[in-house]
Amino acid sequence: MKTEKILILGLGGIGYYLARRLSNEGHLVTVIESDPVVIEKAAAELDVRLIKGSATDFQCWKAAEASQMHYLIAATNSDAVNLLAALVADKFNIEQKIVRLGSIAIWENQSPISQGEFKIDLLIRPEELAAREISRFLKMRSGNVLIDIGDSNLQILAIHVERQSALSQMLIKDIAYKYYDYNFSIVCVARDIETIIPGGGFKILPNDHIFLLTSSEEMPKLMKLVGIKEEVRNKVMIIGGGQIGSRLAELLQQSFSVRLLEVDEKRSEELSYLLNKTECLHGDGSDRKVLVEAGILDMDTVIAATGNNENNIMTSVLAKQLIRSKLDELDRDIGKTIAHVKREDYLVLASAMGIDIAVNKKILAANHILRYIRRENMIAAAHLHGCDAEVVEIIADPKTPITKSTIAELGVLNGKIMVGAVFQNDSWKIVRGDSRIEAGNKVVCICKPNNLRLLQELFLS
Repeated sequence: MKTEKILILGLGGIGYYLARRLSNEGHLVTVIESDPVVIEKAAAELDVRLIKGSATDFQCWKAAEASQMHYLIAATNSDAVNLLAALVADKFNIEQKIVRLGSIAIWENQSPISQGEFKIDLLIRPEELAAREISRFLKMRSGNVLIDIGDSNLQILAIHVERQSALSQMLIKDIAYKYYDYNFSIVCVARDIETIIPGGGFKILPNDHIFLLTSSEEMPKLMKLVGIKEEVRNKVMIIGGGQIGSRLAELLQQSFSVRLLEVDEKRSEELSYLLNKTECLHGDGSDRKVLVEAGILDMDTVIAATGNNENNIMTSVLAKQLIRSKLDELDRDIGKTIAHVKREDYLVLASAMGIDIAVNKKILAANHILRYIRRENMIAAAHLHGCDAEVVEIIADPKTPITKSTIAELGVLNGKIMVGAVFQNDSWKIVRGDSRIEAGNKVVCICKPNNLRLLQELFLS
């Protein structure tokens, strides 16, 4: 397990989240930050080296010993500073340069400059990542299927447990016994604002948000068991015409009937010219009357993508209630609600309030960077939307702890890591308590971010 020296510029946005995650994984992290209040908070909460100063001050780079760094992550809120930092990092011979940009449009085909000219190895555009992630959800066969993993041979299904659900009030070990032929595993549970990696004695309760891992072939059978219909959701309403909302409309308008609601009249008019296949309306998406007049009762999916956390959550809840109140008249399933949530501590709260999918651009961007840095040790990793958990695909090294016992015998896993599936004999198998992981096996695991280091210690030499 290789330890990297990483220089992060700026603790705003993704910087703070990355600093915590990378230091928890055992990397040596140095941060340059100008805000004394942020520095004070970071000193109390993060195990990193902090340097107070400007990312454009070369003396700060020298104090950070930039020439010894393996990675630069330029994560300030200024695109210009981040671009300049990539050039400076090249002068210090930092091998890998990762840059966050707020602009979605930069470096299109007509651009007179290229990413390569700035010596950038990985370019991160959080708003673009958020728009593409939501677009991916809608283009899958069911809005409940969150993740394709294991070369798309495995999938994770998210469901909200209703009182009448076949899984409600059951222990996980009893579910595994009763539905053994269904070949799935409950790998994570979001309950209220808590994320739980469940053991066999955990009881599923109404209103839990649970995540089930199964093979792509078994998915239709599992969806039928939990009462989810495979359906195409063609009518989409996007609330908010900022960078994420407008880009999402652009990505969807060729395949879906898209209606966009924007509170700023001038911006709404501007978007009506830019998005020629999207119906752009002016109105406040947090107003019940406006939503009804805009046709929300006819929508299959409602996406709240304004710049305000609280508005997005409450608008999504309101949309769900409005459609639910008309359910009998409409004679169809309740529409899906998706909310863009800026604050990571609001993600599980959003799920607890009944929102189907909560997306955080900061976590998407950070995980994209983490996958890049981890690429030598882990095949793939993804965030599990709606809870504080990671899905990791990893290969077991010889003579590591995971290869020496059955899953049940590895008590260290309890409540920390779920070993979900293993690739053996040319196929993926759902892991049971008596399963054994062998050296060279590809494995899918689910854990909280603060247990990723433990995961690496179990699998990597």
